[in-house]
Order: sequence, then structure tokens, then C-alpha cells
Amino acid sequence: MQVTSVGHAGFRIDTKAGSILCDPWLNPAYFASWFPFPDNSALDWSAIGDCDYLYVSHLHADHFDPRNLREHVNKDAVVLLPDFPVPDLRRELEKVGFHRFFETTDSVKHRVSGPKGDLEVMIIALRAPADGPIGDSGLVVDDGETVCFNMNDARPVDLDVVHADFGQVDVHMLQYSGAIWYPMVYEMPARAKEAFGIQKRQRQMDRCRQYIAQVGAPWVIPSAGPPCFLDPELRHLNDDAGDPTNIFPDQIVFLEQMRAHGHDGGLLMIPGSMADFTGSQLNSLTHPLPDDEVQAIFTGKAAYIADYAERMAPVLAAEKASWAPAAGESLLEPLRAVFEPIMIQSDQICDGIGYPVELRLRGREHSETVVLDFPKRAVREPIPDEKFRYGFEIAPELVRTVLRDNEPDWVNTIFLSTRFKAWRVGGYNEYLYTFFKCLTDERIAYADGWFAEAHDDTATITLDGWEIQRRCPHLKADLSKFGVVEGATLTCNLHGWQWNLENGRCLTSKGHELRCKKL
Repeated sequence: MQVTSVGHAGFRIDTKAGSILCDPWLNPAYFASWFPFPDNSALDWSAIGDCDYLYVSHLHADHFDPRNLREHVNKDAVVLLPDFPVPDLRRELEKVGFHRFFETTDSVKHRVSGPKGDLEVMIIALRAPADGPIGDSGLVVDDGETVCFNMNDARPVDLDVVHADFGQVDVHMLQYSGAIWYPMVYEMPARAKEAFGIQKRQRQMDRCRQYIAQVGAPWVIPSAGPPCFLDPELRHLNDDAGDPTNIFPDQIVFLEQMRAHGHDGGLLMIPGSMADFTGSQLNSLTHPLPDDEVQAIFTGKAAYIADYAERMAPVLAAEKASWAPAAGESLLEPLRAVFEPIMIQSDQICDGIGYPVELRLRGREHSETVVLDFPKRAVREPIPDEKFRYGFEIAPELVRTVLRDNEPDWVNTIFLSTRFKAWRVGGYNEYLYTFFKCLTDERIAYADGWFAEAHDDTATITLDGWEIQRRCPHLKADLSKFGVVEGATLTCNLHGWQWNLENGRCLTSKGHELRCKKL
């Protein structure tokens, strides 16, 4: 099996039975905030796209790149389709031109037969509203000699099925770096923001190491990050100055952490790097550049990014020129037309948000405030001296663009761009961000129904002197694997949520109480 990095979470997996192209991201994403790091624009994308199978893990724009798929990828490739509750991924791939689909069943091993031979594959499909834009997934491939697990940025809660069906995993690709807007966009004291940044940076790497330990593969390829920020307004978000508060560490940082914890099987791959495996044997690892030039990307990262930004300046300018104009009529009625029908359908989510939300639309050419009144299921003007628990400030051109494009997911556009500000009183509100990614009838119906189902908390475990329910109240992660107790605080490292073990109260968000007691 030959594994070739094509950048970020993208890989091409070549076997005797055919080639699988995974998550080929090339063009800037999230309002041109994210670019692949290192730069992958010089790859031979037509050759890369001449594949037998295509796997797109989910619809996040750093995984699903419709322009690249349309221009470079073989439309007769068989799409290995995750088992998602809402068929948006299939629809979007059909729009691009794909017409051959192999529909998988969640966490079931399938034999895929083609003219070159057979492959055994499994797609672990994550279906909670917090997983991507209503779904994320990971792919297991067995070519008869080598087992590869491309987990990209998915967060499976139970990996026992992988070992049960495939035995030893030989190669493991997974996310280790940040892919979120927290805490950078939040209005809070600088010292608090730094503390949260340090905490976020370490927890995401801790989670990665926990997955590595569970999977047990001898070879690990850190992937799915970090993004590269080339816009001068966002350049400070890059981890190019050794800042311990930055949530976007690169591959070198994580590989050093792996070695510090006793794992020497980490592989540095840049776009164009190829690793050849036979079972658990690494036969070769080659890079498209001399080793000293590969290292220079990371040791001279600020200079590399400056050169990258200069090359991509025309691309960035073209992306910005495609946005809707900032100036125009009031956005109250267009937002009301989109949001109110969704609000009316979403009892669980609107009640979970529980408060009106302030939406400040601020720019040099337009300024207004709109209130999303979730308790009343209404979009309205603010009341004088009205107070809010949650709020956002967004440039009007971004809002006009998502409205123009009938975008069903503000998380996958505006929020991941980091081109906004946010504030809140109290903890993170999962329901609020779920609402913004579910702006279609199908999505909101599924998400509201998901929240309506009671979580199974009947099983119990003992952890560091506490008896607690086994399944995390957030997304059902196994706390015997992901739970960490420090004093009277439990942290679930799958998503970093915390509970006070003395009373079971969630410290991260409203609701989600934990059953627990001191032994």
C-alpha cells in the first residue's frame, strides 16, 4: 500500500485493487480564511484525480472542495459514501458530476469489488449534530496486506469495532491541531484568552494521543491541520512564533510531543510525500523536496507563510471580490425569512438556547442590530437597553453572501472563517451553534429529534475514586477511555467538556448533567 499526502486531511491510497482519493482540498475555504499548509497548489492534480474511488469524509469546506472535484477528479470514480442521516453529501457530489456510489452502512465492513480486485473497507459515520455539518466519518481500508485508518478530523466514540473486524491497524492518520474559532474571536480579558488557548492547544493534542493509544498503529501520520491564514487581517492566527497559546500547532510540534510520550512511529508528510507499507513494515518514505527544504518549511515558518501569501494574493483578492456587497437594504427581513421557519420547527434547540441572541451587523457601509429571539421563535429589532447572554458581530457582506447563496450552514462558512466576534455570559451553548448549521428543514428535523432522544446513562464506571455514568452526557463518549479526573472536575477529552463531580453540573454548557458520586 502506498499512501501519498495531497495536503491537509487529503491522501491518495494506492493498492493493487485500486486507488482511493480522500478529501482532496486545494482551494481556499471559509471566506478565503483557510489555505492548506504546506502549500499543495503545485501538485499534479489531474494525475492525483485519476483515481478509482473517492472518499469525502464530510461537507466541511477543507474536506469537500467542489471546484477541485469538478476540475480534476475522475467522475467515474466510485464514491465510498458514509452512512449519514441527511443525504446532503451525496447531493453535493452529484451536483459536481459523480454518479457511481457505494453506499456503506455505519461501522460495517464491506467488500468493494472492482476490475483491479477487491478491497475491504469500513466507514465509521458519526451522526451527532456536533459532528461536522450533520455528520463526519473515518475510513478503514484493508488491501489484504496493510490496514490503514484515515480518521482525519472525525472523533469516533468506540473503536473496538475496528480491531474486531480488521485486527492490527498498520497506519493511522488523524487530526491533532485546531479547527475552530475558540477562543480567538471571543471578547474576554487577554489573560483569560491566553489561558483558554493554552488549555485548548494541549487538550486537542491529548485527545489525539488517546486515539493513537487506542488504535495502536505502529505508524501515525498527523494530518487535518493546521490551516494556514494568509489574509493580513488573520496572519496572527498562524503558529509561527512558538506561541504556547496558539491552538494551531503544526506537525513538527505534535511529532515532538509523540516522541516525548514514547511513540517514535510518527511520520512527517507534506503534500507530495509518499510512504510505502507492507503490513506494519515501512518500506520507504520520500518527499517532493530535499529533507533540508522540508524542515525549512517548519523552522522558517514565518518566512514560508510570507512567501505563500505573496503567491496567493491574487487568489485571495478574487475570493473577496466574489462576496456580496456590504451596503444594501436592511437585513432584518431576509434573516427573518430564513430563520423564523427553522425556529418554528425546533422546540428542543430553541428551548436549549433559551434566550434572545444579539446579531450586530457592522461594517463601514452598513450597521444594524438584529435580535434572534429564540424563546419567541422570532427575528426582530432590539428593544432599548435590552441585555443578551449571547451575541455575535459579523460584517454585513458575509451575511449577505450566505443569504445570496442559500447557505444552509453558517458554521461551515462564517464561523470557521474566524471573521467575526462573539461574546457570552456563562458557558458554551451547543444548541446555538447547532441551530446555525441546520438551516434546512431536513437538518433541523434531524437535529431536534436527536436532542429529544434520551441518552443511555445506565452503565457505570469507577474513575479515580468516583462512580460516574459510563457514557458522556454530551455525545456518548466512553468516559472510561476519554474521561480524566482532576480533583473534583471530570474532563471528557473527546470535546473538552467538563463536569463538577460534587454535584454533576456541567461546567461547559447548559444542561447535560452527569450522574456521579464520591466513593
